Amino acid sequence: MTTVLVVDDDPLIVRSLRITLTAHGFDVLTAADGSSALAALPGVDVVVLDLGLPDLDGIEVIGSVRERSTVPIVVLSARVGSADKVAALDAGADDYVTKPFGVEEFLARLRAAVRRTAPRPTGEPPVRTASFTVDLAAKRIHRPDGDVHLTRTEWALLEVLVRAGGAPVAGRELLEKVWGAGHEDAGHYLRVYLAQLRRKLEPEPSRPRHLITEPGRGYRFQP
Repeated sequence: MTTVLVVDDDPLIVRSLRITLTAHGFDVLTAADGSSALAALPGVDVVVLDLGLPDLDGIEVIGSVRERSTVPIVVLSARVGSADKVAALDAGADDYVTKPFGVEEFLARLRAAVRRTAPRPTGEPPVRTASFTVDLAAKRIHRPDGDVHLTRTEWALLEVLVRAGGAPVAGRELLEKVWGAGHEDAGHYLRVYLAQLRRKLEPEPSRPRHLITEPGRGYRFQP
């Protein structure tokens, strides 16, 4: 059973989410503040996080989670501004849902976040570049100076591009494959995560060699 940690200080939201998630087969833990959320993190499969917490700002909580875990984080917040969404994604969130929200869409996004953590088939040969090696089977990036840590969403995005075999992948297709249905117009997700991947993998992030933007066609991985 998938364990969801709901982090929100609104008892009505927590109660509603607990009932809904339990009815759909999830095991639910709750935390009313950031400190309690971080303490409850071990063993959790996905985090649903409100940004307006009484002790820590949600962006700070995302950063603290990312220092110790790659567990997927779905933000559920009343903050609707684009700057808040970009800040949350840039800090390491996997998705962002605004309140009030549709239950079916929220569940679909939650399932998509969990799917990105599912094991992939083993036995695939590594893909090598001049700067790093992508080990699809082990979900690892090797560089001469050590492994590169990617979040689950960064890995999911990179994996789709690598598996395309050098062909460009349209932005809408990437959004649907990585974030799920309903995200086809969330282009800022791609901008944020491609920038993060380039900072981690490219020798010169401002002049990418491997994660290429193809104007009018999408994005392409070039070994």
